[in-house]
Amino acid sequence: MKKSLALLALLVSGTAFGRPAPIVSIATHDAFFDKIAAHCGKAYQGKVTVDNQGPSKFDKSKLVMHVRRCNHIELQVPFHVGDDASRTWIITKTGSGLSLKHDHRLENGEDDPSTMYGGHTTDAGFANVQSFPADQYSKKLFVSQGIPQSMGNTWQMYIYDDKFTYRLVREGREFRVDFDLTKPITPPKAPWGYKD
Repeated sequence: MKKSLALLALLVSGTAFGRPAPIVSIATHDAFFDKIAAHCGKAYQGKVTVDNQGPSKFDKSKLVMHVRRCNHIELQVPFHVGDDASRTWIITKTGSGLSLKHDHRLENGEDDPSTMYGGHTTDAGFANVQSFPADQYSKKLFVSQGIPQSMGNTWQMYIYDDKFTYRLVREGREFRVDFDLTKPITPPKAPWGYKD
């Protein structure tokens, strides 16, 4: 009897661990993810359309998003601001929604003191629009850096046939960049800390 139970446990554990667990997600998250992934390898130029604390270097620099690397659970999208290649948006399927992280690097490739902040979806969102309220890691980071007002950050991304939008909102703050998806441009070099 004990041998039978041990064999059964082994078979069950082999079934459970013999293949990767499926990524559980819902249709709107998948559709949003897939709409961005459809642009993999392409780059697009954008412009600031809202900045209630501007002007800033974002207004004066060439802004480029590059849907650089894609697999079935993660998208890496560098956001170049002129010669500043420090930013990469990382969108990940987590099994309970979508995560957005901002991977910030120094020019030597090392982590910026302010990196990997972002948020996680809290609802289904829409096939074209997802919102990412600041997560606990980000709130702690913002407090430690003396910018507690950023604890209220929500990042939003919109994707339509002709336009991709990155938007940051919190009380008293709105920043938005729109990218023209109808005119691909030559992709930039790898962002800081990454290799081509």
